[in-house]
Amino acid sequence: MPTDVILLHGLWMKGFAMAMLNRRLREEGFRVHQFEYMSVVAPPEQAIARLRKRIRGLAPGPVHVVGHSLGGILALLACQDLDEPGGRIVCLGSPLNGSSAARGLTHHWGGDVLLGRSRELLSHGLDHWEGPREVGMIAGRQQVGLGALVGDVGSEHDGSVGVEETRLPGLTAHCILETSHTGMLVSADVARQAAYFLREGRFDTPLV
Repeated sequence: MPTDVILLHGLWMKGFAMAMLNRRLREEGFRVHQFEYMSVVAPPEQAIARLRKRIRGLAPGPVHVVGHSLGGILALLACQDLDEPGGRIVCLGSPLNGSSAARGLTHHWGGDVLLGRSRELLSHGLDHWEGPREVGMIAGRQQVGLGALVGDVGSEHDGSVGVEETRLPGLTAHCILETSHTGMLVSADVARQAAYFLREGRFDTPLV
């Protein structure tokens, strides 16, 4: 039986944004499920509760989760005390330490409206990871995007999220690829590394 993988899109996106990654993970032999949620108008707690239910519904598993940007944060929160079923998590450009771009937007007219109910979660992120699942982070450093215009994302970033914003105590593995924030969704390298981590619990790249 193929192993199940749930995909979570990021802020302002819908499930179709993950179509290329979905296809590539299927080609890698996984059974892929798309998880849709309202990233602006609904509270994150609603998506987290639904995701936990979806994961349990696919038990006995394992059930892996791959989340892009905000989706990666939601994946960690949903799985932080979820012992069964087993599985791994891959975050793609997720600002686990909090997003300076999100904090910058809150100081501009309309920023609170753009970020909606996800503002606090994106602005502050998490403190650390102590959940039962192994978590791998794929960060990008191709600087294509507008995030640097509204926040201090650092010298190394993917156009929206700084590499340092993707580091969090407790992660199993971290790798940096030549891709932008939205480019991760169509990158063959990202899909290959994500699949490798889901199978092996590590990335097929030098440690960074």
